[in-house]
Amino acid sequence: MVALGADVPAIFDQPLALHHKLLGRWVAGREGAQEACTRVEARRRIERAFRAVALDILAPVELADLRIAILSGEENQSPVVTITCESIGQLDLGWIETGDAPISWRAAAYAALERTLSRVLPVFAYQDLFEEISRYYWEGETDDAAALEYMIACHGADPEDLDSLSLPSTMNDRRPDWMIRDKAMSVRSLPARLRGIIRRLDHLHRQIDRLDPNDNAWAFHLDTAYEYFPGTEECSPLPPLTLVPVDQFAREVDDVAQHGMEYGFFDLAGICVLPQADKIDRWLSSFQLGVKLLTTAQELIMLDPTILGASHGKS
Repeated sequence: MVALGADVPAIFDQPLALHHKLLGRWVAGREGAQEACTRVEARRRIERAFRAVALDILAPVELADLRIAILSGEENQSPVVTITCESIGQLDLGWIETGDAPISWRAAAYAALERTLSRVLPVFAYQDLFEEISRYYWEGETDDAAALEYMIACHGADPEDLDSLSLPSTMNDRRPDWMIRDKAMSVRSLPARLRGIIRRLDHLHRQIDRLDPNDNAWAFHLDTAYEYFPGTEECSPLPPLTLVPVDQFAREVDDVAQHGMEYGFFDLAGICVLPQADKIDRWLSSFQLGVKLLTTAQELIMLDPTILGASHGKS
């Protein structure tokens, strides 16, 4: 979805708001001289032009429901363009989670998603969940002895009843093998097609990291988000999407997601200030790069491992 922020209703034919003026200069630069038109017609032409370009880039993305919006700031603020995620819950991991391909392939694919996907999606992985649960249950402790000491001292836990206690090791032990990086085959040893997709993911991730943060559609500063969206600081810091299989970690995910369910999740994938019209093309270029990463992740998740030319197994 692509939207422009609320403006004076077009029926009143009032002067264009700042974000419409900014986009208007961008449209004029792309389309050249145009015949004179009313403000109502100008608004419509401006909005159609930007929506068409943004939607064309976004069209291949099925992994999550993304929304792009250009908003006018308050007085003396430049417009901003935002990417937000309207999907919530666990991403469908396809064959990685449910297939019978070798564990080493599945673990390599999952590790690739863990290290790249959060660059363009508000998504948390297992380590993020573990750290949240560590703070939630064990005051930040990550080994059993220290966690148990805290639970006994502060919550009156019975040290004789270890079987009923949730400890860091018991949480880690519930991970399926395909979530464990040590189980992953090295990328260079994977079947060629799988190896190629993962290498493209890593390459796109590096390209996005090298972008100027001021022109990067997928970057944002918390201060900017708080400035343009008052009340954002009350939302859960947790993203709305996860790579953690909820079947294995339902209680933990429910515990850390409670704040988000009550007050909203931090669903921004990117926020970029647009002080000048010539920055819109640079934003679109970086936006397209992130979409390529998303579609490559989709390709990895939708891959049919039976065509890779190796026998399946559990190793």
